[in-house]
Amino acid sequence: MTNSFPLLSFLVLLPLAGCLLLLPVWKRPRVAFPLTLGIALAEFALTLRLFADWQGMAALPSRLPGFFLLEDLPWIPFLGIRYTLGLDGISLLMVMLTAFTFCTALLVSWRAITEKTGMFLFLMLLMESGIMGVFLALDLALFYLFWEVMLIPMFFLIGIWGHGRRLYSTVKFFLFTLAGSLLMLLAIIALHLLHAQQTGVATFGLYELLQNRLPLETQLWLYAAFLLAFAIKFPLFPLHTWLPDAHTDAPTAGSVILAGLLLKTGSYGLIRFGYPLFPQAAQVLTPLVYALALIGLVYASLVAFAQEDMKRLIAYSSIGHMGYVAIGIAAWQPVALSGAIIQMANHGVTTGALFCMVGMLDERAHTRDIRAFGGLWGKVPLWSFFFLLFSLASVGLPGLNNFVGEFLVLAGTMKQSPLVAALAFVGIVLTLIYTVRLVQEVLFQQERQPLPLLDLNRRELCLLAVLALLNIWMGIHPAPLLDLIHTPVQLLIGGVP
Repeated sequence: MTNSFPLLSFLVLLPLAGCLLLLPVWKRPRVAFPLTLGIALAEFALTLRLFADWQGMAALPSRLPGFFLLEDLPWIPFLGIRYTLGLDGISLLMVMLTAFTFCTALLVSWRAITEKTGMFLFLMLLMESGIMGVFLALDLALFYLFWEVMLIPMFFLIGIWGHGRRLYSTVKFFLFTLAGSLLMLLAIIALHLLHAQQTGVATFGLYELLQNRLPLETQLWLYAAFLLAFAIKFPLFPLHTWLPDAHTDAPTAGSVILAGLLLKTGSYGLIRFGYPLFPQAAQVLTPLVYALALIGLVYASLVAFAQEDMKRLIAYSSIGHMGYVAIGIAAWQPVALSGAIIQMANHGVTTGALFCMVGMLDERAHTRDIRAFGGLWGKVPLWSFFFLLFSLASVGLPGLNNFVGEFLVLAGTMKQSPLVAALAFVGIVLTLIYTVRLVQEVLFQQERQPLPLLDLNRRELCLLAVLALLNIWMGIHPAPLLDLIHTPVQLLIGGVP
């Protein structure tokens, strides 16, 4: 339905309004941090309200199939660019994840960010606005604008508040993402011109561009550009090399947002735009996506096993887990695609939690080297309990969230390609091996260095408890989320975004 109150614009603009509110308290962290967290919590509360009301909204007639809310206004008429935002079940899941992840990232940064606090919070809110826009835009020009807006703050977050080789990691992140973005921009412009040539109407609207009748060769070129841009964000092998460096050198909040959200924008873009706009090309290149996802899954697992830096190990495990998402999308089948979308949310919660925990440990011990730890189960029992829980979720233990997504991906892919499903299962075994090694060495092995560590404080305990409860709820009762995405998945498989 077309909503009378612009709720979707409110979701995008509330963080931007927060940027303006921050300006008078720019140099007063004790005021700026609570103000920013209050804005982030208000944003999250709004997404929860939308989740509570989605079934009622879905029952109302809509101009676009599957979309509960729609805002459509002319923006730059002579170029055919419109301000079109839409919310369906997939978008709602992603905006909930976005709002929740930013609350998490702010809480974990409460004591960790002590310099240029005002600028840090300003960039966080700007990035939240951009990511919200990415998950809501239905005009390709608008989508591209939000795509670029979300990247700039991350560039500064790594470059200013990062560690180690932060300049190297920042430049690498920038070059990879810029190259992909420019190719996607060229493809968007080409799509726009082809539509104008065929119909005489200039538009960047997704639904209008779906009416294009493109020969397979043209589809292949344009789809390749979209796929490259989204594969860098996934990140699919061999385009993944920026991610371990970015994760390793980013501040904890940056790692949480990278894992929880920025990687999801690539998979979301492929689902929302790539497959619907170029269905024949996507089908032709499905074996390529399968192959890259499987190579990435196995490669990342093997490299993760060899890591001594906990953050880098989790970064490589993140690449492996996103391989399941790529396989589920490539299968383009209802069960597998549902699993891929659920896994996007699961990965954001679980891997985000693990990055938070490594950040907490780094703040105390000033090292992330696995060889420096051992015996933490007896020394910091609360931290150890949550670390074990999220590690078990990461390997897909039944009852925890990752199991649901990976099971659906494998079950759905089995119908399309039993060989791919069987090879993907090997990835679960490899994940189990390096995770057991990590848990054994950090928690249970004999203490190697007498590190004076304090257990979780009240803020950290509350944050991890919420993440743990969410993890368990998504693991034992995923039905509400599966119901939410059921209709849009069916429409996507039928050729409607």
